[in-house]
Amino acid sequence: MLGIQDYEAMVAPLNRELIEMARWVAETGQRLLILFEGRDTAGKGGAIFAFSRLLNPRQCRVVALSAPTEREQGQWYFQRYVPHLPAKGEIVLFDRSWYNRAGVERVMGYCTETEAQDFLQSVPGFEKQLVDHGITLVKYWLACDQERQEERFADRRNNPSKRWKLSPVDIASRTKYEAYTEAREEMLRATHTDHAPWTIVDFNDQAMGRLTLIRDLLDRLPDTTLPLPEIDWPPLDGPPGRERYEVIQPLPDYRPPQM
Repeated sequence: MLGIQDYEAMVAPLNRELIEMARWVAETGQRLLILFEGRDTAGKGGAIFAFSRLLNPRQCRVVALSAPTEREQGQWYFQRYVPHLPAKGEIVLFDRSWYNRAGVERVMGYCTETEAQDFLQSVPGFEKQLVDHGITLVKYWLACDQERQEERFADRRNNPSKRWKLSPVDIASRTKYEAYTEAREEMLRATHTDHAPWTIVDFNDQAMGRLTLIRDLLDRLPDTTLPLPEIDWPPLDGPPGRERYEVIQPLPDYRPPQM
């Protein structure tokens, strides 16, 4: 497994490229949509955070939709995702996406087999419309072995700070590892297209997986380096000011309890 120091050294130049990429998206009016799908515990959240923590939240949005409401269940399946698509200059990261229907919904019986097949037939056309209308669509599937998945489930179960990540669906799906594999392979056969191909990334080592994914994304895009504009920065009129409090005083500095 890649150590934290090695990871930080390797990710630093990629982070600079990500920031340049985001400025290129904003200044040239690109529309970048990235889907993160994969195994439970694979590391979707960490991969998304590796992007979003660096970027302007007004430009880069993370979309993680909850289960559909009763009203949404009566809509066209893709309808609730459409409002979250990127406008010009925006980057949108989907933490799971419409592909829920090909994965968890199908494997766990939350949709019928007819609904799943209808979805698989509809996706290529839906994504073709997105791409034809100028959206750059990138689809990642994060993979990990079941042994690694079990280790991460155990960490969530035993670590109070991570317990919130463990859902009833996670517990119920533990025994369906091979069923998820079969559903994924059928999904790939139906939706891995020239206009919207899939990319699988090995996330058994999450740190290396993040590096591999970021590098792949950057390599898909043209040269995103833009010259930095000059900024007029006149000097202050006088010495720098200091905070002055009359109505309310700031909190005293934190002091850790005595051990």
